[in-house]
Amino acid sequence: MNTLDHLFQRLARSPFRQRFHLGSAEYRYCQEKGRALVEQHTAEFVRARLAPAEPANEGKQTPMRGHPVFIAQHATATCCRGCLSKWHDIPPHQPMSEEQQQWVCEVILHWINHEMQRPAPPEKAVKKGRQQEENGGQLDLL
Repeated sequence: MNTLDHLFQRLARSPFRQRFHLGSAEYRYCQEKGRALVEQHTAEFVRARLAPAEPANEGKQTPMRGHPVFIAQHATATCCRGCLSKWHDIPPHQPMSEEQQQWVCEVILHWINHEMQRPAPPEKAVKKGRQQEENGGQLDLL
């Protein structure tokens, strides 16, 4: 099994893995919900979506957005059994052991903790149509 330092050095060389960061909504979610709940969600997602020998929707079971753990999974190559095999030496087609699940959770939470040390990402601006702005927020339907 890899050490965290060695793994994160390898991940740092992957342009695909480096493009993932928590957005403002996920960052805020971590702040508001707290570490304990994020840890609980991490363990639940790993157990339900990765630990079975043949996970449902293998290769597509981890959304690209919607929860900080999902973003972390893509950033840390813990998103599917194929990535777990390639990056973490966790063999496919057999249930993950408790030790393997703990490793995956540790990796995900390490990444989230690192992201939470960064400044909060800016909120995304809500776009309004120019015509809607000109009419005081009302759409001109006629």
